[in-house]
Amino acid sequence: MEKKKTLVLGATTKADRYSNRAIHSLVNHHHPVVAIGQQTGEVAGVKIQTKMVPVKNIDTVTLYLNPRNQRDYYNYIIEAKPKRVVFNPGTENPELYQLLKSNNIEVEVACTLVLLATNQY
Repeated sequence: MEKKKTLVLGATTKADRYSNRAIHSLVNHHHPVVAIGQQTGEVAGVKIQTKMVPVKNIDTVTLYLNPRNQRDYYNYIIEAKPKRVVFNPGTENPELYQLLKSNNIEVEVACTLVLLATNQY
């Protein structure tokens, strides 16, 4: 199985949050993870950064931020040049879809946890 380096935006150490579950699932599926959130911490051995750290070779960005909070990350996501961005439930953002498509970045409205669980990631 191909390893897909994934950037999780909206990461948290709160175990009941979907971004936290996604990090665990990505790690369990052996995908390298970069995590950015509001507060530092660690989830499944992945350190959560609070700043937009430079990233390379990102396959997928998976979003756990509402559309208003995504705005600060538009340029960061585009500059990371991922193959695709996964918009998890509650993160749908037509404005960002257009920006991504105009930069040849695939838009996928889906749930990362479901994609991983069903081997569609």
